[in-house]
Amino acid sequence: MTTLAYSVDPPASVPADVLVLPVMEGPEPGPGVRDVRGLDLLGVYAAAKLRGKHGESLLVPNAGVDGLAAANVLLVGLGPRAEVTSDTVRRAIGKVAPQLARHASVATTLPQAAGRNAEAAVQAAVEGLLLGSYRFDRYKTAQGAEPPEKTALTRVTVIGSARWNARAMKDALARGEIVSDAVAWARDLVNTPAIDCTPDYLARQAQAMAEEAGIDCRIWSEAELKKGGFGGILGVGQGSVNPPRLIELRYRGAPAGQAPIALTGKGISFDSGGLSIKSAEGMEWMKADMGGAASILATMKAIARLKPKVNVIAAVPTAENMPGGSAIRPGDVLVHRSGKTSEVLNTDAEGRLVLADALAYLAEQKPKVILDTATLTGACMIALGEEIWGVMGNDRRLTRDLVAAGEATGEPGWELPLWKGYRKLIDSEVADIKNVGKRYGGAITAALFLAEFVGDTPWAHLDIAGPAFAEKAGDYWPKGGTGVPVRTLVHYVLSQARAPRRRAS
Repeated sequence: MTTLAYSVDPPASVPADVLVLPVMEGPEPGPGVRDVRGLDLLGVYAAAKLRGKHGESLLVPNAGVDGLAAANVLLVGLGPRAEVTSDTVRRAIGKVAPQLARHASVATTLPQAAGRNAEAAVQAAVEGLLLGSYRFDRYKTAQGAEPPEKTALTRVTVIGSARWNARAMKDALARGEIVSDAVAWARDLVNTPAIDCTPDYLARQAQAMAEEAGIDCRIWSEAELKKGGFGGILGVGQGSVNPPRLIELRYRGAPAGQAPIALTGKGISFDSGGLSIKSAEGMEWMKADMGGAASILATMKAIARLKPKVNVIAAVPTAENMPGGSAIRPGDVLVHRSGKTSEVLNTDAEGRLVLADALAYLAEQKPKVILDTATLTGACMIALGEEIWGVMGNDRRLTRDLVAAGEATGEPGWELPLWKGYRKLIDSEVADIKNVGKRYGGAITAALFLAEFVGDTPWAHLDIAGPAFAEKAGDYWPKGGTGVPVRTLVHYVLSQARAPRRRAS
């Protein structure tokens, strides 16, 4: 457990194993660098041929300097001064977090370099440090080639300005810890091999979280799903020996009469493609096809701890898509929760089938808005790459609010058009709708399929196929599950708790 503290003491006087100080491109000294007397930190940095570019760092040991309480100073480059933001801070400290995690105590002035939004910068520093030091080592043993490295970090002190509101900064520290813990849990779920992370495992994890967090949880069994008419979830899951589930969670932070925010996420615990089977290479990371579900469960965990004054309901469908003898076949027709029928032409387009049921169920709850998140289409990755999620929906203000939330939290997203002219591409000759259109515009036709199940409710769909799972390490995430878009969703929910109620456009 890492203890977080806030201080306005002079940086050189704060005891720590490592004092992390910023350097801007030039190099130019950031807050705290000039405060260290008797040691020309900037000169040492420049002598090492470093200019303060993002990612450049230098550890300077304290060789008996008077007035310096830290055992070491780590100088971290933030890039051009005018371009430093909260996300710059998050990424910079995240990049050196594995190095810092080997020490028991760390102090830093990095948030002071971000300028205006002090709260966001403080939260970002906590997130970068905690998420940058994340490792998934559950399956590592002492006999393995790479034994697990346990973090030694027990105390983090963020050094702020005397002009800042200390209470607000302490709240930002707590918020950063809560959100980071939720993101790390989402990463754990995504990284867990599918042999262990079955639909039932996800359901049990959700139950345990709900009990600990004090929110309501209901797990729909296979029999209950049949009785409830959840034909999409059942159809996708019927080829597996591991039966499907629907995870329902409710957080009550406002009066019962206030319409809730509704959330759902694709929970395919493993996607073989079904009878429309994937290539061997295409299946290598398909344990991560429940990244949307993991992000929703983690969002609910964070919300339960942050306690915003808003109601939130989540309905998370989870199934394993396997090519067993009882699996659905191309040409089969499924009847969804809403009564709408879909023709399955490609069993590898299964995420939209399970989400359709969840969306229809959530629409019945008459929510304020519905948000879904899913590793849904390779087409979105082709359009936006591996670090940007796409968003489409029937309410432009909602989609723009989500893009803004992503920008604020360092999880970039981009709005794609829900072009109604493509709706005809998913017309079926034998059912109400078919589950695939043409190759081109695949992210849009997938979203148009989902739109059929939300009715008039304001709704947005986040396609996170690119950023949910990293093929290589980044600034504050190792290879594997990233936890995207937990921080975006939490930020959005908190903003709605603070915002005046409005009529959807």
